[in-house]
Amino acid sequence: MTKDLERDLGLFAVIAISMGAMIGSGIFILPGIAMAEAGPAVIVAFVIAAILVVPAALSIAELGTAMPEAGGDYVFIERGLGPSFGTIAGLGTWLMLMLKGSLALYGGMFYINFIYELPTWDLAVPAIGATLPIPGVRALGITFALILIAVNLVGVKQTGGLQLVMVIVMLIILSGFVAGSIVQVEGANFDGFFDEGIDGILTATALVLVSYAGVTKVAAVAEEIENPGRNLPLGLLGSLIATSFLYALIVFVLVGVMDGDQLADTEEPMAEATQILFGGITASIPGLGDVSIGFLAVITIILAALLALVSTANAGILTASRYPLALSRDDLFLKKFEYIHPRFNTPSVAILTTGAVIVFIVATQEVDEIAKMAGAFQILVYILVCGALIAFRERDLEWYDPDFFTPGYPWVQLFGIVSGVFIISQMETREILGSIAIVVVGFVWFKLYAQKRIEREGVAKGLARRETGRQFVRDTEEQLERTNQFEVLIPLRQDVTREQEDALIQMAAPIVQRRGGRIRVVRFDEVPDQVPLDTAAAELSEADVEFEERTDELIRYLEVPVEVGEIVSHDTRHAVVNFADRTGADLVLARQEATSRLGTLFGRDTDWIMEHAPCDVVFVQHEQRVDVSEIAVVTDRSPFNDPLKVELADAMADVLGARLRFLFAVSEDAPEELIGTIEDYHDELDDLCTVPVESTIVRADDEVDDLSRELESSDIVMLSTVTHRRLPDLVVEQRSDRIAAAIEQPVLLVHSKKTRRGSFLRPILERVLFD
Repeated sequence: MTKDLERDLGLFAVIAISMGAMIGSGIFILPGIAMAEAGPAVIVAFVIAAILVVPAALSIAELGTAMPEAGGDYVFIERGLGPSFGTIAGLGTWLMLMLKGSLALYGGMFYINFIYELPTWDLAVPAIGATLPIPGVRALGITFALILIAVNLVGVKQTGGLQLVMVIVMLIILSGFVAGSIVQVEGANFDGFFDEGIDGILTATALVLVSYAGVTKVAAVAEEIENPGRNLPLGLLGSLIATSFLYALIVFVLVGVMDGDQLADTEEPMAEATQILFGGITASIPGLGDVSIGFLAVITIILAALLALVSTANAGILTASRYPLALSRDDLFLKKFEYIHPRFNTPSVAILTTGAVIVFIVATQEVDEIAKMAGAFQILVYILVCGALIAFRERDLEWYDPDFFTPGYPWVQLFGIVSGVFIISQMETREILGSIAIVVVGFVWFKLYAQKRIEREGVAKGLARRETGRQFVRDTEEQLERTNQFEVLIPLRQDVTREQEDALIQMAAPIVQRRGGRIRVVRFDEVPDQVPLDTAAAELSEADVEFEERTDELIRYLEVPVEVGEIVSHDTRHAVVNFADRTGADLVLARQEATSRLGTLFGRDTDWIMEHAPCDVVFVQHEQRVDVSEIAVVTDRSPFNDPLKVELADAMADVLGARLRFLFAVSEDAPEELIGTIEDYHDELDDLCTVPVESTIVRADDEVDDLSRELESSDIVMLSTVTHRRLPDLVVEQRSDRIAAAIEQPVLLVHSKKTRRGSFLRPILERVLFD
């Protein structure tokens, strides 16, 4: 019997949890630092930052109600975009939470330093025989970090009730601060509101974005929320609106009561403002005499700051340490991070590693640098969350049935992605490089470590495959419906035999017969540069006569028109391309001998023709006249055939009375999602083609050997080919060349203009989707 969690968290509890996760550095640390970037317009920066968070918050609300057991943004991204993006998101969120915890610890100590100047600590380092001075603020921050690491190691937990009480107390204190100070705001402090320009506002926006990082964390308890379809989105949006309003109101007060330079130069703005506003106020209390109200107010603000910031730091260590644990359990990270301490039942390796990084950050980084880097990683995660939602929606999965659907889809998510990329682009070089680095490191780590350990994939990959397949089906349908006449050019060299010419003509005839048109059989005679072309063209040799007579005999029984001609040139490949262009040929069908890898290095005429021909090109190897009962069409890295290849195969099979067989090789551990995509695509081709179609999916250890065995029963084999890249193809031979060399049947190597246009991105896309 399974155990379900009681759904007892109402709307107010959701708002309290979300606000508790947000209220912290955004109020107590960042206003002064952001003021230095944006001036009085720092208020606008806080509002813009809140708006940028809305797409991710709505996406998390929908994903949280669809997968309440998943546990947060990392798993949503991992399931939606796949393990590679999940690795990037997991590492990015881990770093972001460590930075956020470090920011809270380091920044919180300035509030203690405000009422008691912390002394510098001298740290003896025997290894270098010296003593290192550590500023008191850093030293106390490190001390608190070590205490919180120990607390998390032994498993002391915060209760939900304490969190709720803390949020209520904090809101009361902050509301009292606003109520007591807003009447003292001076309008003159807002002069030059936009002096720092849009660049300053955007920089400050990126800086304060980390203030809202906690808004999405409530999705981790979505399974415990009553009526999640209503309370989760309302709670997220309600807490975001309330927190952003509170932030803007407090920053408005801070700007209005403090001198701009003074605010921009302080790390404890709330304490400074309280000191300015209430420092000289005293009250006579019976039994206590005259009491400084200003001192009590400052102490109250400092206690609120410490409560919020230490709680944020503790939550940062707690939640951050769970990310390497989750990555490890998903086989995306080192297995040692999965270790659970037998006595305390806590992920001790993950906690200690997280704590060590936090200590390092507190000891070496400045507050503004920590905040900016945390904001950059947070934006990166928000971008991925929006992308994950699009993947789930577009895939139309049967089990994906959220209680809440994001309004404005997909424009809201696209805004989140575009605005996130834009904000990152406006950051300083350090933050931009940090964002790029986490993506590169995460992807490389996945490729080198995790990919071989997992078999699952994200729905986005399946979606991309299916969308690619649908587009190929539409293109193929359009290709098959064309009715314009088809002109095929068969260029021949002088050394072509009668049998080879006969085989080429017999392959071209069904293509032309299907659509109408004609075949041009042209022999290209190449003469030395010293021989004038007119002189060579005027001479009629015995070989010329023999060529014309045998060609007339070969085409006598064909049911399509054929023209025969001869061209004399100094360069055959140029002559073929020029003739095809001049006569408006739709297809060049030529023979090709297998070329060694060394021959590829020096460049092949066939590659030059593929690059420069104005039309599609098909090269034939092992040309021979055969009885055709089955034509096999083999795809390369992608299971989707070029529409031209399908049309040629269908035309030949239709006229010759043969059947078609589509083959694609997958690895032994290929996911069922990929198999299903291929089968669906082949079913679509069966509906489009005019002849019977058979689908063959080969699970192969060695693609070339296993495919070669499967092709033994086929009479003609069709493959795709691309221009050889000389040195790369000398190192790694193209698969189509290897298959063609391994079989004895006639092989048609098809190269279409569409393939040529997409030659740069297509291999990359195929490698991502089908490896």
